[in-house]
Amino acid sequence: MPSPFPGMDPYLEHPALWPDVHNSLIAALRDELAPRLRPRYIVAIEERIYRITQEGSGWSGRADVVVTRVQATVPEAGRSAPQLGARVVEVPLPETVRETYLEVRAVGTGEVVTVVEILSPTNKRPGEARRLYEQKRMLILGSQTHLVEIDLLRAGEPMPVVGDGRDGHYRILVSRWEQRPRALLYVFTVRDPIPVFRLPLQAGDEEPEVDLGRLLQTIYDRAAYDLRVNYEEEPVPPLEPPFAEWANARLREQGARRVR
Repeated sequence: MPSPFPGMDPYLEHPALWPDVHNSLIAALRDELAPRLRPRYIVAIEERIYRITQEGSGWSGRADVVVTRVQATVPEAGRSAPQLGARVVEVPLPETVRETYLEVRAVGTGEVVTVVEILSPTNKRPGEARRLYEQKRMLILGSQTHLVEIDLLRAGEPMPVVGDGRDGHYRILVSRWEQRPRALLYVFTVRDPIPVFRLPLQAGDEEPEVDLGRLLQTIYDRAAYDLRVNYEEEPVPPLEPPFAEWANARLREQGARRVR
């Protein structure tokens, strides 16, 4: 069953579902691109790991691709009632955050030609994870590596660009190293199909089109997201007017929501 939305389905942004969507889309992109780029390039799924605390994060539920919490266990014998004048409090515990992304590498030399990032919630909220991602982003933008940055999350602060890019819900940035500081920014809303873009490669090589919308629909069907999403409720985060009214009408029209 296809998603009832023409492009990005806002219900897939739910913190409990997004990690599965993120990992599935990374794998689908690799499987789509690898056969088309051989024998000149390989496409590899890479992972970065860092430890953060979620103090003041403002997000509920699972917030990223994979989050594992370090559990502190205290033997019952070691527990005691608080002494007079002491308060029982909790301290923030570090969490191990794993984020996956793609690298397109030249066969033979292993040179990283293009990095493809799909942003996660931790990339878009203030804190250590965003700082570390922005640091890596600046390293790429200062190198001879192309960057494709895909933002399919409405919540949080968009990645910085100089120019207009806040008039939509979602963004795809295509930054070719030889054209910097100029880059292409595709901005679209929940009403729009996801734009098709070309994957930047080395000069003279044929650059494949990336149809992210088609891949997302394929994932939606294969992962049976229609069985995991409740279209009778509002998405998380909620859509603002007039997009909320449009989404309500769209869901009724597609038979995904009962007429109210």
